[in-house]
Amino acid sequence: MVHAQLHCIFPECDARYTVDSDANECKECKGLLDVRYTGIDASTVKELAQLRRMNNANVQDRSGVWRFRHLLPFYLEHSRKEQNLVSLDGMEGNTWPIHVTRAAEYAGVPSENVWFQFEGNNPTGSFKDNGMAAAFTHAKMLGRTYVACASTGNTSASVAAFAANELNQMRAAVFIGDGKIARGKLAKTLAYDPTVLQIEGDFDDAMARVLEVSSNEGIYLMNSVNPFRLEGQKTIMHRVWEGLDWNVPDWVVVPGGNLGNCSAFGKAWHELYELGLTQKMPRIAVINAQGANMFYQLVQQGACWNGGKVNREHYRQAFTHAPKAHTRASAIEINRPVNFYKALRMLEWTNGVVREATDAEMLEAQAVVTRNGYGCEPASAATLAGIKKLREEGLIKKTDRVVGIFTGHLLNDAEALIEYHTSEQKNLFSNQPVRVQNSLDRIVQALR
Repeated sequence: MVHAQLHCIFPECDARYTVDSDANECKECKGLLDVRYTGIDASTVKELAQLRRMNNANVQDRSGVWRFRHLLPFYLEHSRKEQNLVSLDGMEGNTWPIHVTRAAEYAGVPSENVWFQFEGNNPTGSFKDNGMAAAFTHAKMLGRTYVACASTGNTSASVAAFAANELNQMRAAVFIGDGKIARGKLAKTLAYDPTVLQIEGDFDDAMARVLEVSSNEGIYLMNSVNPFRLEGQKTIMHRVWEGLDWNVPDWVVVPGGNLGNCSAFGKAWHELYELGLTQKMPRIAVINAQGANMFYQLVQQGACWNGGKVNREHYRQAFTHAPKAHTRASAIEINRPVNFYKALRMLEWTNGVVREATDAEMLEAQAVVTRNGYGCEPASAATLAGIKKLREEGLIKKTDRVVGIFTGHLLNDAEALIEYHTSEQKNLFSNQPVRVQNSLDRIVQALR
């Protein structure tokens, strides 16, 4: 029989709670929490996912998240079970790894050895929809009707859309930093009609306030400190595994902001390995923006999980005095990542690495992606910039099988695109409009 519990991630504590709890931290030691399972039948994992993929008549089976619900079965602890599953009509998570030739050439990896997964193709334009399907399911299990989040843009749009969905009808409050959200993301958020609070400060300030408000007012928190949200984000890796014909890549590369994705990815592969479904784990590379690189800096200084033996007071002080983040990649403009310890654990599990990319490197990589007829926002392009950097270092070998995750849609930050292509200081891959007189001869001449 399958059973789910919440566990403190720190082994010396290992406090446990039922999944009927909405706690986002351990009551004993203030550590982060995991959802952990016993009783999963490993023998049916692949077959169930494949059968459900062919069953388009069922909303949950259409969903790229809930197709893998047997690998995140926390909902079984509630009497209504699958009736609680929340979905945007099965549209979330319908992504898979594909080859993108010019991006591969730019990174210096043979095209046949590198895949990219465009999570910006989710309904609200980012990977967040994977996590919200699971987090809203848990909120529904608990009978909650009011949710909240802090956001740099993608989370707010996803939370607002799921709350507004006619099958959910929940109230949503969104906390954003002052001037710290791309207009495309703000437009989506406003359109879904949540209460939007613009805090005087940046994302880290908004995060601190939403933690206080959700705790004091009993509002369900939707940020990635919520362990159930990360359960939905695990399925990004399940689809990678399936898309590679159930083979494990050598590398998975992902941008790092609040570090929820990389933490979820590490958990996904660790669980598959523990179930005996894989014989190895991929190495995971996290790419910070240079202007929001506290994770990179701390790892460079020796920060590691060390089996959970971590000087938490040291890192609390480090984050208290962290500089304000500043990068054009607004989705990862975060310098106090709430999933820091889970990300350290992931690095230990996967022999992972952390690198940083400059704004110029991310914007150039974004331009390369679009020249393939695809697209991603600047923060997502940290993935391609990171693969290129790791290849130049020789850490990624030509024969390695690499998967890069693009987390957000091209048009989430249209201003960045326009600035890159129309800058007076012409960029390497810029495509500036050609001014031409309103004359057939001159137009034809310009086209030659």
